[in-house]
Amino acid sequence: MSASAETATASTQQDVRRRQWGAERQPEPLAIIHARPTVMKVAIGRIAIVVTFLAWAMYVITTVIREFIDNQHLDFRFAAEAVGYLVVVTSLTFSALMYLIARQGALYRFRDHTRVPRAEIDRHFPADYDHGVTVLVPSYVEELQVVRKTLWSAALQEFPALRLVLLIDDPPYPKDAQRQAELAVTRQIPAEIERALAPIAERFTTFATRQARRLDGREEVTPNDVRLLAEEYEAAAVWLEEMADAWPIADHTDVFFAEQVLIGLANEFRLNLLALNAAVQQRTAPDRERMSELARRLVWTFTAKLDGFERKTFASLSHEANKAMNLNAYIGLMGHRWKKADTAEGVVLLEAAPEESADLDIPASEYLLTLDADSMLLRDYCLRLVEFLEQEGNQRVAVTQTPYSAYRGAPTRIERIAGATTDIQHILHQGLSYYNATFWVGANAVIRMRALDDICEVEMVGGFPIKTYIQDRTVIEDTESSIDIGTHGWTLVNYPERLSYSSTPPDFGSLIVQRRRWANGGLLILPKFATQLSERRRKNERILWRETTLRVNYMASISWASFGLIFLLAYPYDGRLLSPWVFLAAVPYFVMMAVDLRYSGYSAVDIFRIYGFNLVLLPINLAGVLKSMQQALTGEKIPFARTPKVSGRTAAPGFYVLVPILIVAFSAFTFWRDFTAQNWGNAAFAAFNAILCAWAIVAYIGIGNALADMGLGVLNWLWVDEKQKPKPRVIDPSAPVNWEALLYYGDRRLARDVRRDRDRRRRAAGR
Repeated sequence: MSASAETATASTQQDVRRRQWGAERQPEPLAIIHARPTVMKVAIGRIAIVVTFLAWAMYVITTVIREFIDNQHLDFRFAAEAVGYLVVVTSLTFSALMYLIARQGALYRFRDHTRVPRAEIDRHFPADYDHGVTVLVPSYVEELQVVRKTLWSAALQEFPALRLVLLIDDPPYPKDAQRQAELAVTRQIPAEIERALAPIAERFTTFATRQARRLDGREEVTPNDVRLLAEEYEAAAVWLEEMADAWPIADHTDVFFAEQVLIGLANEFRLNLLALNAAVQQRTAPDRERMSELARRLVWTFTAKLDGFERKTFASLSHEANKAMNLNAYIGLMGHRWKKADTAEGVVLLEAAPEESADLDIPASEYLLTLDADSMLLRDYCLRLVEFLEQEGNQRVAVTQTPYSAYRGAPTRIERIAGATTDIQHILHQGLSYYNATFWVGANAVIRMRALDDICEVEMVGGFPIKTYIQDRTVIEDTESSIDIGTHGWTLVNYPERLSYSSTPPDFGSLIVQRRRWANGGLLILPKFATQLSERRRKNERILWRETTLRVNYMASISWASFGLIFLLAYPYDGRLLSPWVFLAAVPYFVMMAVDLRYSGYSAVDIFRIYGFNLVLLPINLAGVLKSMQQALTGEKIPFARTPKVSGRTAAPGFYVLVPILIVAFSAFTFWRDFTAQNWGNAAFAAFNAILCAWAIVAYIGIGNALADMGLGVLNWLWVDEKQKPKPRVIDPSAPVNWEALLYYGDRRLARDVRRDRDRRRRAAGR
């Protein structure tokens, strides 16, 4: 490792984000197995659904319809207000009802789930099991320790044949010296982990071979055999514990990695050690097959092949700046042998004939595991999810995943509350599977390769085939791919356990990038979902109305909820339209969310913090929805914005800071106006919004940060870089003819400057 890269890594490790007042107090993550809900909890969930629907129906009957029938002075303005208000209330009530239905499905799944015993998992994977898993970790300018933790959590997954590939999407030839050093270290991380695993993996492989020879031909296992196996489990636990002790702790994700990934796995080994030592003391032993399974577990846990891949170093692969095409580029190469060829455009990959030598030999894989570079997996993730895919009746399940949870111990208030919404979404996604309405979340998933082959689209670009498995038409590529998978007769299922965790943005600036991307694209996917429904009806497939409504709500609710909230905040609706029934229709939603927050380890009063948090996010969600409309009108793809993952604070655009302040000001004005007019319902609603939004600005953005970001926004608006006029191209008649480019392109215009660009790439690569 170079000195500059070491310095950059050390500074990252030493930069511990200061803990804010009101930040996360609970460092321990929730249990892997969801607590089984009581009969009372399930019954209350059903009652909440019924109350919500009846309250909405009573509002329509007693207020809206009555006003139209009994009001003798009905005019057009009131009629328009009544219809508009009914649309807003109905859309928001519909989303609340979908929340209640989804969480009810989660309760049913948690109630009915029984974890597969460990011995049955081991029995499912015999010694001659030949299906492999390829773990793909797309990475773009990530901090070095973040990448290390992710790769280690995947490398320690127990599986017979495990390959990990770090898909580095950084610019391959950066000009900045620090970025060059960090990229060089990033490229070495897979080999670094493989070298660290090699000695312990070799030890356990040797032991498993010797044990097999020792037990071969013998009918009984002796206590001495068990003692030798126990010593190996002791060594495995000590190795993990020493690694955890040596791991540098810079933030709460490092604590999670050390305690939950490393120590958690070590504790499982010590549990086996306890059982083996008890067998020795009792002069008994497991049978030969069980001894072999226990030995294989050590080998499979510490054996992994790691590699790196950079698609941007090859001119024949797509360079689209998004995660989907980064994954697609590598998946399209799997199962083939490739040779490199230098061309005027750069290095291209050509498929090698069987008799030719190859520069790249990328094996095929039955399963893919996609894992974001800021996520971590807990023990047994691979084994349990693959075992689920191979259960009888799951042959048409294409994707299974555990919707990720948030790391606990967040040092900032905004990361804590964003994590709370993440953990609530975990519950809802589990419920979606109960109604066959699962969506691929994207941070982690085990995918059946045959399903990806079914949805693959091939396009010729520049004479090279570009395969697209995961659509990149929208920035929420996982949602659109879920629809594609369903159209081809496959299904998706969420595994009902907590086995994966992912980072949440630690500041308002990075949160803007993430949530604006999440709000963009759902409307564009609705027509494709309508096509899927038509195709399934044509096949006489039974479609539940709850599946349809839940999917529509998942893709489009952020649009109508955002616009509906704006109308409620800004438009002075006639007081006659207000009714206690509207309040009663909303109460079950908020009460059940408070219950879910308590269930997830948060406080029930966090429901008010989330409400203020959503008010602050209102302009961000609207921006994402408007971007979807822009893409629908223009047909131009919206650029994929990656969530910043830096140790410092990410500055927020001034506009997104200003709008929440305007919401507070307008709500305060509305309160004063309605209070003086004795319109008590509207006044109370306005005061509620003003107080919670003001609290959210102070708690999640910060007064100092808000002023700095708005000032920077004004400065960026005033400061305009002077446009440089393009210099006229001067052709040197004495320059040599670029014959390679002319022969490659067959067009003088396309061949211009190709040699200069190629030489620049070769110099940067050291060739």
